[in-house]
Amino acid sequence: MSRGYCHLCHDMEVALAPLAAEFGATVTVLDVDADPALEAKYDELVPVLLHGDTELCHYFLDAAKTREYLAQIR
Repeated sequence: MSRGYCHLCHDMEVALAPLAAEFGATVTVLDVDADPALEAKYDELVPVLLHGDTELCHYFLDAAKTREYLAQIR
């Protein structure tokens, strides 16, 4: 979950790119402001990194947790 004007969101996208490439993962960025339900749920937490309903981290990329999670679901 992201916002176009959010510098933390941009930072997480940049930090996530190498991990996504390493594990062959596809990243889909959703704008919370484009969907009232998403905005209500994630408004103050963005950026939020999710896989399905699993929240991996918010505000900043937790690279260790994300790497461990990606290795488990491989």
